[in-house]
Amino acid sequence: MIAVKLNPKAVPESTAGRGRYRFRCRLPLVDGSGTGINPQIHPLQESMMGQSKVKPPGERVIRALLDKYACPVPYHEVRTRLLGSIACPALDVMPMTVIAGLWGGTLPEFESLDDANAVLGALAMGLWNELADHQDPRKPFRAVRIPLEPTSINLGNMRMVRVQEIEGFVDGLFNGEEEAGLPERAHEAVTHLGEIRAMMGAVADLIERTQGEPEDRAQIKETIKHLRVMTEIMETEIHAAVLSCTAARVQGLPGLAMPWETRH
Repeated sequence: MIAVKLNPKAVPESTAGRGRYRFRCRLPLVDGSGTGINPQIHPLQESMMGQSKVKPPGERVIRALLDKYACPVPYHEVRTRLLGSIACPALDVMPMTVIAGLWGGTLPEFESLDDANAVLGALAMGLWNELADHQDPRKPFRAVRIPLEPTSINLGNMRMVRVQEIEGFVDGLFNGEEEAGLPERAHEAVTHLGEIRAMMGAVADLIERTQGEPEDRAQIKETIKHLRVMTEIMETEIHAAVLSCTAARVQGLPGLAMPWETRH
């Protein structure tokens, strides 16, 4: 087993994948020197519209890697947390540090360097770059799809996933802080996301009140329709926040200080 340690000073990536740029490197993400992240890596600025010659790993592969290394953050929340970090106004956000944060700040132990490179490559050069594309107004963000039968269990799962997606995005956007300086449209978007999160709580209350009673399929179907409408609004607001923060960062505009009071 090997433990991979991050060396932020050796990986100058404060602009990688942000401000219409993507994370890219030609060398293994982990070397055999014992220092962890390959010190030769210099993430190269690359047009967000550029095409990679290597096909990035898909959702199934990334889910399997997260499960294999017992990542405590579910895939759907990983996506939004990385997207929030991409949009984050802070200039010191580093993709590798964000990825380590999925495991509480310390990467898991790997059996080999190849295993470490597989995980970090899938998350950094795969998922991170895929999400960075949403800085383009023509590429709106979409939440994970949840096909489901109208049951109270599935309804509860859908509510939980959407809440975690919102919380993941805001955690990334705020860079783990209680307050962030956001441009006006992003400020509005986070406010709306907080309202959606609160409305999702009403769904949890409904499920709890009707627990043990015969399921009302008609009511569940209607509630799912409402959740789908809220999901569309959530997607719109997340993308609006990303575009607003990206534009503000490029233009060097100041932000409005905003607390995330409903995170806990």
